[in-house]
Amino acid sequence: MHDAHADTGPADGAATADVIRQALDGHPAQRGDLEDLYKDLHRNPELSFAEVRTSGIVAERLRDLGYEVTTGVGRTGVVGVLANGEGPRVFLRADFDALPVAERTGLPYASTATAADQDGHQVPVMHACGHDMHVTCLLGALRLLADARASWSGTVVALFQPAEEIGKGAQAMVDDRLFARFGTPDVVLGQHVGPFPAGALGAHPGPALAATDALRVQLFGKGGHGSRPETAIDPVLMAAHTVVRLQSVVSREIAGGDTAVVTVGSMRAGTKDNIIPDDAELKLNIRTYTDEVRGTVLAAVERIVKAEAAASGAPREPEISPIGRFPVLVNDPDATGRTVGALTAHFGPEAVFDPGPATGSEDCGTFATASGAPLCFWFFGGTDREQFAAALEAGTVARDIPSNHSPLFAPVVQPTLDVGVAAMTVAALAWLAPAG
Repeated sequence: MHDAHADTGPADGAATADVIRQALDGHPAQRGDLEDLYKDLHRNPELSFAEVRTSGIVAERLRDLGYEVTTGVGRTGVVGVLANGEGPRVFLRADFDALPVAERTGLPYASTATAADQDGHQVPVMHACGHDMHVTCLLGALRLLADARASWSGTVVALFQPAEEIGKGAQAMVDDRLFARFGTPDVVLGQHVGPFPAGALGAHPGPALAATDALRVQLFGKGGHGSRPETAIDPVLMAAHTVVRLQSVVSREIAGGDTAVVTVGSMRAGTKDNIIPDDAELKLNIRTYTDEVRGTVLAAVERIVKAEAAASGAPREPEISPIGRFPVLVNDPDATGRTVGALTAHFGPEAVFDPGPATGSEDCGTFATASGAPLCFWFFGGTDREQFAAALEAGTVARDIPSNHSPLFAPVVQPTLDVGVAAMTVAALAWLAPAG
């Protein structure tokens, strides 16, 4: 178990600032290359565990930077290691899978890609969550750290992780003997672009992102002709009642001081207007922060699903099966304080804020909990600052600012990219030891 309180990085704030300034001096030379890389990755997204092209680009660039590269970690993951003397082992993580979303940004580098999803359906593919920005920023930071290696000591381990969107990539890398092969980290650092002003950075100590439970619900009826519903048991109506009733879980079964979200994101049934189908499928997404609330929500969902089926006269009980799960992401308070202190010293106090806990989910915390290392995971803004300010003044942020997973979500390239590169570099240098 690692001691989050251990002083494993530079102790002299002025010296650290000098090292950071020297490292970031090399960024302008790579800015155009990184912008081109980002646009290329955005134009060519790949779904979870299918990130073959992306991982190839990452591996090639890491080799060019002098990192020891291992591919195929957790199926399509890439690990780059730069050993530079005695000192802390710092894990830096970026995810690189995309989503089954049809892009509507209208950008000249917008994605028109399609691919088969894990169920075999042909779907559009888009980097609607900004993972292309994460990859580009980490590669930029890794170049700066390699160029500045005379100023620090320790080992940088870069994790380029697949399949974050389905909550399986981090665990797949851990299960592929990640720590036995690449060492146990002294800290895990990660960042995520979000829909707030470019240039802003946000981190919250403690539980920062919610746990997710994704469920598939199969409801069974009895098919028949649409003109004779009395001869059938309609699973569409059964599904509709179930969806509506599920909305009462949070409003009537969860205490006002607790947090939970229940969303039905998919409902499928039938093939034709005059045919009552045999079954219907729902896909649910549940967000919670504590085991107690999670247990309450899951039990309520199961009770309601079964009760609505029984009320409809279903010939058999529904089937409820898990699709995936994300654990709660918990930022170590001491590690977060140390990292945020470095970010604040570099960017200024006006640029760094505490966004509070969010109901989004992330599996980056798996690397920390599986190794016993502290975690700091922060957000950096990707929205045009003038656009955000106008929406804020009008009170229309939720309506006018596209959020992650929207077909309209695309971070402005600059200053988002510069800030992301600098933030990861600054955070890493806050933990690496000064050169002897």
